[in-house]
Amino acid sequence: MRLDQHGVPLTAATAAAVDELDRAVDSLLHFRSDVGDLAERVVAEDPTLPLGNALRVYLAVLSTDPAYVPVVADQFAKFQSVVDATALTPGEQVHVRAATRLLEGDLAEAGRLLADLSTAQPRDAIALAFGHQIDFLTGNAVSLRDRVGAALPAWSESDPHYANLLGMYAFGLEECGHWEKAEQVGLHAMALDSTDVWSIHAVGHTHEMRARFSDGIALFDRRRDAWDTGNLLRGHIWWHYCLFLLEAGQHEQALTIYDTVLAPNGSETLRDVVNAASLLWRLYLDGTHDVPRWQALAQTWPSRMTIPFSAFNDMHAVMCYVGAGEDKAAEQLIADRRRYVGDAPGHVTNAAMTAHVGLPVCEALLAFGRGRYAEAVDLLWPLRRRVHEFGGSHAQRDVVQRTLVEAAVRAGRTDQARLLVGERVSLRPDSPYNQLKLSQLTTD
Repeated sequence: MRLDQHGVPLTAATAAAVDELDRAVDSLLHFRSDVGDLAERVVAEDPTLPLGNALRVYLAVLSTDPAYVPVVADQFAKFQSVVDATALTPGEQVHVRAATRLLEGDLAEAGRLLADLSTAQPRDAIALAFGHQIDFLTGNAVSLRDRVGAALPAWSESDPHYANLLGMYAFGLEECGHWEKAEQVGLHAMALDSTDVWSIHAVGHTHEMRARFSDGIALFDRRRDAWDTGNLLRGHIWWHYCLFLLEAGQHEQALTIYDTVLAPNGSETLRDVVNAASLLWRLYLDGTHDVPRWQALAQTWPSRMTIPFSAFNDMHAVMCYVGAGEDKAAEQLIADRRRYVGDAPGHVTNAAMTAHVGLPVCEALLAFGRGRYAEAVDLLWPLRRRVHEFGGSHAQRDVVQRTLVEAAVRAGRTDQARLLVGERVSLRPDSPYNQLKLSQLTTD
C-alpha cells in the first residue's frame, strides 16, 4: 500500500507510478494542457493502477467530446477484466464505480458516488476535482459550492494544492450568488498560488455577474502570464475577456480577438468552438451577423454531432447552423436528438437534459433565426428558471436568457420583455446591456 501526495492510500505497484499520478493531479488542478499525456504516463508505469485508469475516464467523459470516449472505454474494460476489485482500497473501488457510471452516461450517479467518497476521504483531490466538474456539467450550483466547502477544513494552507481547492470553492460561491465572498476567496487563492487559473476564472465570473467589465479586463490583463499559455482554460478566458469588451461597447476589439484566438484553425477543441459560437451569437443578437465567420465555424460541428453526448454542446451547434443559414442541418440535429431521447436508457443524464432543456432551446434558436420570435418566446419562457439543468455557468447560460429577451422584444411581447429586463436590471443595474434594453422598452 502506498500513499499519494495528499495521504490517500493506493494499491500502486511502484513508487514511480505514484509519482506520475501526483504529477498528473498537479496538472489537473492547474488545468494544464499536458494532463492527458501525464495520465497516459501513469497507466504506462502501472497498467493496473485504479486511479490512473479512472483518471483517463474522467478526463475523456468530462471533456464532453465523445470522440475521446470509445478508446478509453475499451482500455477501461481491459483494466477491469484483469483487476480484482475486492483487493482495491474502498476509495479505489468507488473511483472504479464512478468511472463505470460515467461511461454509461450516468453523470448524476457518478457525482453522488464521488460525493460519498469525499465524505469519507475529504483529501482525495481527484474525487473533489471531478465531482466539482460534474456539478458544473449538471448545473448543480449548491453542490458546486458545498462539495468543496465541506472538504476544506481537512486541508490547510500548508498543503500544496490548498489554493486550487479555494479556487474551486470561489467558483461554487459565485454560481450561488455570493459574489463578494467569491471574489475574496478567489483573490486569496491567487495570493497563495499565482498559477491557479481556476481562481482567476472564478474572480472573472464575479466581475461578470456584477457588470464590472473594466475590473474584469484589468484582472485578466494582470494575470495573463498565468492563463494565456499551456492551459485548458485559455480559450474560455479569452471568451470571458470578449464578454467584458462587449459590455464596454468594444465590439471590434472582441471580433479581433475572435479572429486571432477563438476562430477555428484546424486544431480547435470542442470547448473552443463552444466559446466561439457563444460569442458570435451574442453579436448576432446585437445585430452583427457575419455569415462567413458563422459558416467557417459551422463546418467544425458535423463530425462532432454524430454521437449525442451533451445537450449544452448541441445548443451551440444549432447556433452555428442558424448563423450560417444552414437550417436543414439544425433540423436534422434536432430530429436526431428527438430519436435519441426516445431510445436512451433512463439512467443517461444527458438524455434527460436533452428532453427537458436541450431540445426546446435548440428549437427556439431555430425559430429565432427564422424570425418566428413569438414561437421562440413560447419555447424559452417555461425554461427561464430551469435552463441551468443542462449545465454550464450563469455567464454561459445568459446567452439563452438574452435570446429570450430579444425574442420578446421583437415579437411585441412587451409585458414579458419588461418583466425580463426588470429582473435583469434589478440584479445587475450597472450592465450597459440591461440599461439599453430598459431604455428601449421605456421609449417604446
